[in-house]
Amino acid sequence: IGPVKNKTGDLERWAKQGVLLLNATLTVRARTAGSHQGKGWEDFTDAVIRKLSDERENLVFILWGNYAKSKGAHIDRSKHLVIESAHPSPFSASNGFFGSKPFSKTNQYLVEHDKKTIDWL
Repeated sequence: IGPVKNKTGDLERWAKQGVLLLNATLTVRARTAGSHQGKGWEDFTDAVIRKLSDERENLVFILWGNYAKSKGAHIDRSKHLVIESAHPSPFSASNGFFGSKPFSKTNQYLVEHDKKTIDWL
């Protein structure tokens, strides 16, 4: 998609363009991955995904990693694009994230459905 303009890591620009970043579990104990799984967050985030899928059309859901891919069960794929790949973390990015082009695919879908594209950079 081109050279990166945003060198700070601040993703507020994405949010202002309508991008929602949503983890399945919204809190975690410092340096303890998965420490707050099974505490109710999954039910909440599943409900958010179902609500968006049911009430909107032509959304793009990007599911990174196996756990995120399981959330695809809550998405009506006849109304939305679902893009799945390995998680972009340094531990797994080389197992399918690199080259998957989620941002380009998202913008292609948005163009095809007469929606404004996202400036990812």
